[in-house]
Amino acid sequence: MSATVLVLNAGSSSVKYSLVDGDTGAALAVGLAERVGDPSGAAGILTHTDADGTKHRSELPLPSHEAALRAALGAFEQHGPALAEAGVAAVGHRVVHGGERFSAPALVDDDLLAAVADLVPLAPLHNPANLEVLAVARTLFGAVPHVAVFDTAFHQTLPEHAYTYAVPHQWREQHGIRRYGFHGTSHRFVSGETARLLGRPVEEVNTIVLHLGNGASAAAVAGGRSVDTSMGMTPLEGLVMGTRSGDLDPALHAHLHRQLGWSLEEIDAALNRESGIRGLCGHSDFRELERLLADGDPHARVAMDVYCYRLRKYVGAYYAALGRVDAITFTGGIGERGLLVRAQALAGLERLGIVIDAEANRTHSGAGFISPPGSEVAVLVVPTNEEWQIARETLGVVRAG
Repeated sequence: MSATVLVLNAGSSSVKYSLVDGDTGAALAVGLAERVGDPSGAAGILTHTDADGTKHRSELPLPSHEAALRAALGAFEQHGPALAEAGVAAVGHRVVHGGERFSAPALVDDDLLAAVADLVPLAPLHNPANLEVLAVARTLFGAVPHVAVFDTAFHQTLPEHAYTYAVPHQWREQHGIRRYGFHGTSHRFVSGETARLLGRPVEEVNTIVLHLGNGASAAAVAGGRSVDTSMGMTPLEGLVMGTRSGDLDPALHAHLHRQLGWSLEEIDAALNRESGIRGLCGHSDFRELERLLADGDPHARVAMDVYCYRLRKYVGAYYAALGRVDAITFTGGIGERGLLVRAQALAGLERLGIVIDAEANRTHSGAGFISPPGSEVAVLVVPTNEEWQIARETLGVVRAG
C-alpha cells in the first residue's frame, strides 16, 4: 500500500498540515493556516510550501477549521502535489489529550470521537479544535482511514508513583486528577533517533530528552518507555517556558486572589501567557533574549539563569530516576539552536559523566553529538519530526488492520 499520509495538527486558531512519506519521512508538502475564526473578523493566512520548498502565501477568509481545511485542499490543487495523485493511504491526526484511555494510536470512529469529547475538561483549549478537524476531515477525506495519535499516549507508561498526585482519592478516581505529560510524539521520536545514532537497540538505551520550544518539557525514557516527564495534568507544570511559568507554589492562586482580587481565570491566563521568559525579561522569543544578553541586560541574565537552572534540576532528578543515563538529547527550536542554553544547562555536571564539547556545540548542524568521543553520557542534538512520527504510527494502525 502507499506510504503517503496526510498529517493534520489542529490548534485553537490554526491548522498545520503535512503530506508525508511515512516510510522515509520525506515531506511532500507542508502548510499552516493561521488566524482561523479570528474574533476580530480579520482575514486568515494560509502558507503552503510545495515539494520544491517554494512558499505560497495568501490571505483569505478562514472563519472555521472547515474553511481552513478546504483552503488547504485548494492549495494542494493549485500548487501541488495534487492529493488525488499522491495516493494518500490515511489521514493522521494529532490529538492533544487521550487521558488514561488511549495509550496508543487508534482508528477514528464514532466511539473515539465521543471519548475525545469526554476529555475536553482536561484540554479545553485543544481537544475541541481536534474534534472539529476530526469531524470535518472525515467528511472531506472519507475514502481513507483516519487515525488519532495522542500527545499524551507515550507517557501512559509512567509508573503509578510518578503520575500520582498526593491529593484526595476521590479527586483522582472521579475527576482524573493525575499527571499525564505532553509532547509525547516528539519524545518518542527523539528517544528512538537517539538510540539509532548510538547504534544500539532502543530497548537498551536510557535517555533524558529535553524538548525546548515555546512550550518545553523533559522526559526520562528507559528502554523506549517514558518513566517520568515534567508536564503534568496540564502543560503548565515543569520547566520554565516562553510564556508559561512552569513549577510554582500551588498556593499562589489563593494568595493572588486574596491580595489582588484576581479571578481564577485571570490568574490562569497570566501564568500561561504572561509568565515564563516573557514574565522575567519582557520577551518570549529566545532570539530577543540572546540579543538582550549580549547587551548586558540584567533581566535577560536572570531569565537565562532561571531557565537553565530549572533544566539542570530536571536533568539531575531524571538521572536519579533512571539510575543509568546513556544520553541527554536536546530538541525543539531552542534545543536545536540554543547553544548558550545547552552549555549553561549542563554546566557543572562533569561528575555525572556529562560533558559538552564547546566546539561541537558551536558548530553542530542537524542531528549529531556535541559531547566528546567516548563520553560516559552522550549529549546529542536531534531535530524532532512529529509529523513523520504521526505518519509512521498512522501507517502502523492501518497496516495492522
